[in-house]
Amino acid sequence: MNRRKMCQLLAAGSVTLPIVSRGQADSFQPRYVLSSAMYGDLPLDQVLAQVEKSGAESIDIWRKVHATHREQIEEMGDEAFQALLIKHGTRMSVSTCYPLGPFKQDDEMRWVKKNGGAMTVCGSGGMGKVKDPVGSEAKSQVKAFFEKLKPHYELAEDLGVTMAIENHKNSMLSSPDSIRYFAEFNPSKNVGVAFAPHHLHDAIEDIPNLIKELGAGNIPFVYFQEYHQSSKQTMSKVHELKQMPGFGSLDYVPILAALRDIKFAGVAEIFMHPTPRGNPMLPTAEEITWAINQSRTYLKDCLAKI
Repeated sequence: MNRRKMCQLLAAGSVTLPIVSRGQADSFQPRYVLSSAMYGDLPLDQVLAQVEKSGAESIDIWRKVHATHREQIEEMGDEAFQALLIKHGTRMSVSTCYPLGPFKQDDEMRWVKKNGGAMTVCGSGGMGKVKDPVGSEAKSQVKAFFEKLKPHYELAEDLGVTMAIENHKNSMLSSPDSIRYFAEFNPSKNVGVAFAPHHLHDAIEDIPNLIKELGAGNIPFVYFQEYHQSSKQTMSKVHELKQMPGFGSLDYVPILAALRDIKFAGVAEIFMHPTPRGNPMLPTAEEITWAINQSRTYLKDCLAKI
């Protein structure tokens, strides 16, 4: 699948990507991190070669089932991993470790620190029988979460690592209520929200205000991904790509405006889920990077409109 074929594929799906407006600049520019999950089980050496080409400043290392790169590093060893980072003139900043959850990642935070990183990303899990809690239930679950998290965020503070917790459906941190309580009760500067608009698809109008209410201190990480059924169901690549900025229908102008207003200084990740998980989102690393850059072009155009 070369670039010409990809363009034909996009045209067949009536996907349009805006042209960047020239002569317009904005002081706010996202700092991009490249998700290794986009590349599935491709060799880590190939993935690291794409970091600079994708406009990213660092790599986010994912593990099974979404990718195999954390396992590849385990096999090669940390020294070989660090040599690859040097070879490609990049660095690792994030380890996404959903299987560990927030309460079993102490060793992973130590590994991140050892290898020059500064952040882990995972979900919150559940803190009660009620999923996606709202109101007083959300309040009590968030309080219980931070009480249980205390020894882990204290370790994060000692290491200088940030624990970014994704707002995710079917978990404690999910509803706008729980997100607001998270900001209210957050006891540590080393804990924040991995802000995921695609898990707020039933509260799209709330997204800019939630960003402003959280503030930069509570958002160290943001996903640029849109909800689409292709993240859970096998569909064509035209449909899968609709999860990415510029390929779908989500307007990122108000989202970027809110991030600019709070002086967001964290990292942003252009993202999508292939179905089934673990596959490269397109056949080759070069094609994946090309698609990511189309999204980055769209986001740059959105910034020019602010």
